[in-house]
Amino acid sequence: MQARSRNSLFVVGWRLPCRLFRPRPEPGNWRFVHINSNCTTSNCTKRNSHKMMMENGISMEYGDGYMEQEEEWEREGLLDPAWEKQQKKTFTAWCNSHLRKAGTAIDNIEEDFRNGLKLMLLLEVISGETLPKPDRGKMRFHKIANVNKALDFIASKGVHLVSIGAEEIVDGNLKMTLGMIWTIILRFAIQDISVEEMTAKEGLLLWCQRKTAPYKNVNVQNFHLSFKDGLAFCALIHRHRPDLIDYAKLSKDNPLENLNTAFDVAEKYLDIPRMLDPDDLQNTALPDERAVMTYVSSYYHCFSGAQKAETAANRICKVLKVNQENERLMEEYERLASDLLEWIRRTMPWLNSRQADNSLAGVQKKLEEYRTYRRKHKPPRVEQKAKLETNFNTLQTKLRLSNRPAYLPTEGKTVSDISNAWKGLELAEKAFEEWLLAETMRLERLEHLAQKFKHKADAHEDWTRGKEEMLQSQDFRQCKLNELKALKKKHEAFESDLAAHQDRVEQIAAIAQELNTLEYHDCVSVNARCQRICDQWDRLGALTQRRRTALDEAERILEKIDILHLEFAKRAAPFNNWLDGTREDLVDMFIVHTMEEIQGLIQAHDQFKATLGEADKEFNLIVNLVREVESIVKQHQIPGGLENPYTTLTANDMTRKWTDVRQLVPQRDQTLANELRKQQNNEMLRRQFAEKANVVGPWIERQMDAVTAIGMGLQGSLEDQLHRLKEYEQAVYAYKPNIEELEKIHQAVQESMIFENRYTNYTMETLRVGWEQLLTSINRNINEVENQILTRDSKGISQEQLNEFRSSFNHFDKNRTGRLTPEEFKSCLVSLGYSIGKDRQGDMDFQRILAVVDPNSTGYVHFDAFLDFMTRESTDTDTAEQVIDSFRILAADKPYILPDELRRELPPDQAEYCIQRMPPYKGPNGVPGALDYMSFSTALYGETDL
Repeated sequence: MQARSRNSLFVVGWRLPCRLFRPRPEPGNWRFVHINSNCTTSNCTKRNSHKMMMENGISMEYGDGYMEQEEEWEREGLLDPAWEKQQKKTFTAWCNSHLRKAGTAIDNIEEDFRNGLKLMLLLEVISGETLPKPDRGKMRFHKIANVNKALDFIASKGVHLVSIGAEEIVDGNLKMTLGMIWTIILRFAIQDISVEEMTAKEGLLLWCQRKTAPYKNVNVQNFHLSFKDGLAFCALIHRHRPDLIDYAKLSKDNPLENLNTAFDVAEKYLDIPRMLDPDDLQNTALPDERAVMTYVSSYYHCFSGAQKAETAANRICKVLKVNQENERLMEEYERLASDLLEWIRRTMPWLNSRQADNSLAGVQKKLEEYRTYRRKHKPPRVEQKAKLETNFNTLQTKLRLSNRPAYLPTEGKTVSDISNAWKGLELAEKAFEEWLLAETMRLERLEHLAQKFKHKADAHEDWTRGKEEMLQSQDFRQCKLNELKALKKKHEAFESDLAAHQDRVEQIAAIAQELNTLEYHDCVSVNARCQRICDQWDRLGALTQRRRTALDEAERILEKIDILHLEFAKRAAPFNNWLDGTREDLVDMFIVHTMEEIQGLIQAHDQFKATLGEADKEFNLIVNLVREVESIVKQHQIPGGLENPYTTLTANDMTRKWTDVRQLVPQRDQTLANELRKQQNNEMLRRQFAEKANVVGPWIERQMDAVTAIGMGLQGSLEDQLHRLKEYEQAVYAYKPNIEELEKIHQAVQESMIFENRYTNYTMETLRVGWEQLLTSINRNINEVENQILTRDSKGISQEQLNEFRSSFNHFDKNRTGRLTPEEFKSCLVSLGYSIGKDRQGDMDFQRILAVVDPNSTGYVHFDAFLDFMTRESTDTDTAEQVIDSFRILAADKPYILPDELRRELPPDQAEYCIQRMPPYKGPNGVPGALDYMSFSTALYGETDL
């Protein structure tokens, strides 16, 4: 109920629920007084709320209206002796509870106040003020003067007594005396009770109802019947001091025991005297309400201090809980940051390593390890990084909302440090993958060159086998002339053959040199074999020259020559070299990467096949020479004439090689056709990857643009933005199978050794980066919107205000970067009605504001900092002064607090939290163990260096 204005007057009867203090009316002294009908007793609620009743000339007027709602009472109850007895006993005990502070007491309430001295003393004790000096005489007029001084003091406190005169008090009128004491109790013990702006009586009743609500068999509805069984008194004591009463052992069937228990405990431990008699409460059908109210008000005043301490403790608990939660988030951030940075530190040496066994199998193994890393090891770290950034932003938002200083991670673990480390990791990944692909191409070419070297070396060694022995032979010394000439011609043919092999040796040396340049893993054996071939070639040259000299020396005596053998040798040798070279070319291995390359090889092979007709003519000519020789030998019977002294080649050798060449041509056709199909398949893979990449790439870009637009706050309320962002998040995760399908195609592309794709500008690396950036952007925007909702709800700002802040911010954020320069921020504040002068003071004020929204002097103001500043302009939060006032209440106004007081008033964990962090008190009047709660409170809000 809303209290009446203090300057209004409301006339009530005695405002008593009891039926005692009204004397019988005398003739001519009746008058009607309207009594407020809002009562709580069962008797009063049955009556009309606007009943007119007769009253004698005794009444009071209360200017404050603090007891406006009271029960009506019946005239026939005015002389109830039981109520009179209860009031007398209760009021006497109440007066003595205060008079004993002055070292005195009363025995008979109607007698001991007659001279006015103890009445004045009582008023001084309960008010803390000094009354005028009393008259010490014993005459009646002295007593009346003292009582009038007391009544004047009561009137000065806003209570206007009507029809209570000093003469009645001096004459010992019990009813008038009790009425006066009740007036004092109302003014000094009950009036100040205030609960939710109700009247004193209603507030006291509501206080009793709230404190006893959890207790069984207790239902406080009034101040007479509700307290008869004593459980309500016991519940009030147990609620505030559970150590004094075991409420579970009490029974509603033992009212006297309950009452005695409550009164004894209150008197012994709470310093509340026994103002009520248990027998009187039990034997009276309707106990006196004033007596019960007087006694219950003592409970209220006794426990009001505990209520203040509870409130103070609750405030401290709230502040400490926020601080503990913030510290937990800080520790979690430090743990996650350390773990992520340590993982990056361990991974970087592997990515930066360029060591391999220089073999194709070893590099392919490393490539598979890298794919496993991208597929299994990195994705959880991407999620960890996103969670780390989300936790950091949430922590900073909570710190701002709780008026705490911003959190600065330990050195090397800031968000920028993690971002730089992550960027370095991505660069290392890109460089490592490029190195692996380049190394694969290099080693594949090396393997091809090594096989080519082996093939040519084998062919050369086959050709040189026995040549040194032949050149060192002295067989010509046993020959006849014709045989010598044949040997000479044979040697000339060998010299021609040797010159033809010069190109082969040079090719072998060139291949070996290229293998060394490309760092082939088995260069030692290649070099050794090449060196053996070169050394042998030098020896062959020297031996050939030496044999030539010897043959020339013997030519003077050996002149027979066979023109046909010579012609055969001259024609057979180059044709044989052509056959050998052609056979090598037809079986030579090749490697291509594009359709153009394989088509070039096919075209060259077709050109070669076009020359086979001329080769067939040459073959027939050479065979015909042999046949002619055979015919001549057979015709002239020349001994040994079939042996060609000029060459070791025979018609059978030429026929065999020519047959081999003709058989190798279709095999080469098949090999080229197979390679053509392979390149066609590679072309199909290129097109498959390009078609998928050209769909996925633009899709990712569109999603990024949409998420960015939502993040700018341009579409709907924060809840709508959050809903749309989460829809985009679900859509992105639903789209992930397309990325995985693209990864499978990309793996097939790499396994097919495809290193370029002209059908698309997208690479798998760019798509991976775009995908990760999209996930990060969605998570960051969701976190920012959730923080804005948290800011809006905790600060109490409306959606319209938030939209206005966002609209103004976006208006000046021309480039849609999500941040403002200082000049743009200043213009934005002016547009919102913030007054910033153009003089020097205005510049100083703006620099102060800029230091709040950009504490790290980055040169930019982000939206969350802008929103935090605008909301703090119109909201209120806990301050260090409020926390200090709360600790001061717990410390009973001392400048320090003791550990026992903290343990008594706070929960154990938060009490220990304070004890561990509070510095020792170093001020005056300190005691051992005293703690400085003022420094601790200011440190919570970043106002000291504690």
